[in-house]
Amino acid sequence: MTGRRRTSSPTDRTRVPGSVRRATPRVRTVLLSAGAVAACASIAVACGVVPGTTGGSGDDTVTVMTWAPENAPANNKPGMPAMARAYARWVNANGGLGGRKLTVLTCNEHNDYVGAAKCARLAAKEDVDAVVGSYSQYASSFLSPLESAGIPYIGGYGLTDDEFKSVLSYPVNGGQPALLAGLGEELGRKCGPLALVRPDTVAGDQLPILLDSGLKAGGHASAADVRAAEDATAFDPQAQQALEKATTDPQRKGCVVAALDERTGTFMDSFRRLRNDYAAVGTASVLGSVDQTVINASGGASGPYEGAYVTGWYPEASDARWEPMKKVIREEAFGDNRIDPADTGVQTTWIAYTVLKKVVESLGGGEVSAGTIRSALDNGVKVDTGGLTPTLRWRFQDLTAVVDFPRLINSDVTLQVVRDGQLVAARKGFVNVSKTLESTTTR
Repeated sequence: MTGRRRTSSPTDRTRVPGSVRRATPRVRTVLLSAGAVAACASIAVACGVVPGTTGGSGDDTVTVMTWAPENAPANNKPGMPAMARAYARWVNANGGLGGRKLTVLTCNEHNDYVGAAKCARLAAKEDVDAVVGSYSQYASSFLSPLESAGIPYIGGYGLTDDEFKSVLSYPVNGGQPALLAGLGEELGRKCGPLALVRPDTVAGDQLPILLDSGLKAGGHASAADVRAAEDATAFDPQAQQALEKATTDPQRKGCVVAALDERTGTFMDSFRRLRNDYAAVGTASVLGSVDQTVINASGGASGPYEGAYVTGWYPEASDARWEPMKKVIREEAFGDNRIDPADTGVQTTWIAYTVLKKVVESLGGGEVSAGTIRSALDNGVKVDTGGLTPTLRWRFQDLTAVVDFPRLINSDVTLQVVRDGQLVAARKGFVNVSKTLESTTTR
């Protein structure tokens, strides 16, 4: 176990609805241990396990954690832990991970740095084998406890620079850097004056730099930087400022880029009310801030997103390559409205668990632990995601030459556009933005 010991304590006998009661000598079966339940209560985070599955005993169980904000003022991603639980039910019903049962612990990160750190410490206390497919903008809080415990972080959402620096982080996409750089490259060719509306947070401070790197590659001037509180309930001042900045050139149609995550829809409500007072402008965003559900809710083809360019990490949600994920959702989470197959967080969690499955299977009958998972990843296990990403591999020679993001292995993005109210591919295949990112310095 690479120097770490698993602790044992009596198993909590409180049943999760739909679970199967089975006494085992191992701390982490279907239910959290009594110690873990106490930890959840004492640190005020929401923890859970996979309903409807039972873990094995001894070394035949792989235990991981997935965290994300739930019921927070902003940036809620309940579909990610829900997808993790559905995946575990599915994989356990189909032979497990290389014959081993998968147990998933979940934690509510609360969208704050204290919650992120508490989730990471709980992962260390529970001695999980990995943290998989999670969301947090507070990497500086959660990475240190994970690094101290030697726990790999597989497939985070890619919100912060730190996720692309830690040697225990194994990203599956290019994060915000790739999305903004790719969007900048496209808008630099299509737009006049630009305004970026983004959260006034530490993570948000990186977005103008990244967008501007793409604009520069397209020979375009920098975008105006419009800051907004991430939990605001109205954005009229920011919408007015963005429209003013985007309409300074009467000869060229400007663009407004909204990258406010789940608050993007709220911003667009303000934007729609004010836009008729200004010259016509285009709109653009990144997946995670905009998806098909948001477009539908805003009026579809008659809404403010019509014609908008959107960059993503993966193919559009209607692509046939997502069918295996959708099949799992239908079979294991039918009726769970937290899991939207078009949600980028849900998609990232699916890909991250695809990585975990491949890694565990690569270990054959050998020990599965945080250490052996890291070793497999570092030594070149290859993960085929069915075309949802390029083949993923984390050897030193697979890392890109991006100084500020040394753990970046996947610099591909997809370019999508809203046509007739539907988010469709604007360009076939992936666009690689590694060259643009190599020239970017965020410090």
